Amino acid sequence: MDGVLVDNTAVHVEAFGLFCRRYGVTDWEQKLASAYGMGNDDILRLLLPAGLIRSRGLRALAEEKEALYRSLYAPTIRPVAGLRELLAALHDRGLPCAVGSSGPRANVDFVLDACGVRPYFTAIVDGDRVARCKPDPEIYLSAAAELGVRPSECLVFEDAPAGIESARRAGVGRIVALATSLPAEELHASAPDRIIADFTETGSLEELLTPANS
Repeated sequence: MDGVLVDNTAVHVEAFGLFCRRYGVTDWEQKLASAYGMGNDDILRLLLPAGLIRSRGLRALAEEKEALYRSLYAPTIRPVAGLRELLAALHDRGLPCAVGSSGPRANVDFVLDACGVRPYFTAIVDGDRVARCKPDPEIYLSAAAELGVRPSECLVFEDAPAGIESARRAGVGRIVALATSLPAEELHASAPDRIIADFTETGSLEELLTPANS
């Protein structure tokens, strides 16, 4: 979802900055740069002092940060260019789609409803529903199971190394990376099958859906 359905990395960074300043945390930026695609709990453990987490509780801190993110993003949220058109084309072809996100359900609902794309998704697997977030493959294995397909039949769109690793470990058929959160040069190191700037670059459905080994 993050960096794929919406290009929201800058808003998350802004929210983390405001949030960390509330608690006097000053060394968060470099740590956050290595955490794209990870689950919220893992990110907060990486950024925040253990004493703060013990005193406030991880769940309360996460909810505070994500509420801040949604309030910042609500006035300007919009889908990544070409997303609605691609989802409509996939729907017309009878191809089911799922959201597989490490984000909390409140954020997934916020994005799907604000962007008007909820009807296109048959399954939603969020960070609240799994025991292990990306780069563990659980999210994508669960999404494939809910769609009733084998992982090898799935095409995954991702924006970060942790998500690409998650999809690869799940055994998906093809991975397309979006250069939204990170530059294309950094994504190359994770070896996705293809890198695009946004969904206007997907080309024809036949080209998009052709497995990498075909």
